[in-house]
Formats: sequence, structure tokens, C-alpha cells
Amino acid sequence: MIPFRNRFHGHSSLNYVYKNGRVVRGHFVTIKFIKNPRTKNSRVAVVISKKILKSAVRRNQIRRRLYEYIRIKLPKLSDVYDIVFIVTSGDLMGMGHQEMCRQLDQLIGRTKIEKQDKNVPKKS
Repeated sequence: MIPFRNRFHGHSSLNYVYKNGRVVRGHFVTIKFIKNPRTKNSRVAVVISKKILKSAVRRNQIRRRLYEYIRIKLPKLSDVYDIVFIVTSGDLMGMGHQEMCRQLDQLIGRTKIEKQDKNVPKKS
């Protein structure tokens, strides 16, 4: 689970990201994000509709898996962002951890919100 300071509080914050944020879509997850200079910490939410998975147990399992992935990625963000992960397919439930991380890494890479490695040698 991620710390309380890194979670969203209230629907108005989510609505702001929904309306003004940039979007990156994948097969299983959509990421909406926006830079937030008003706070010190990045905030993250995971949204899974009942239309996707009827069972609350299954929704919570996916939510916990995504929060664990996010917990590892939070220190690697380049700036302070508000990020919403919207699960668009229940197939994420049957996916292995390595495959899920690979898919999410590709999406995060497309958002360009992660710090770039400084150890990568430059071409001269």
C-alpha cells in the first residue's frame, strides 16, 4: 500500500485530473496524469469500475497489485504529478506479475513522467 500522503482525497481532485490531464491508453489500463505544483508529493489513485469486475474481492486484488507497482515507481517520478490508473479490462486479474509490470512500464514510458537514467552513456 502506498502512504496516505500519496493518495487522493476527495472527488474534486480526481475530476480535475479527468478534465485537464493527459491520457495514455493501453490494453488493460488507461493512465491520466497532470503535473501538480501545488503539492509536495505525487498523488495516485486506482479506479476499477463495477462494470469491469463485479466482485469487490477481485477489484481489490487488482487494486493492491497496482498499488504495489506504484509504490516502487513513486521515487522514480521526475516531478510532482497527480496520476489516475483506470483499469479497463478484467484480464489484468489473470496476468502474471512480470507481464503486468512490463505492460505498465511501457505505459509509464510513454507518459515521460519517470526520471531518465543518468548512467546511460551519451553518444559522441
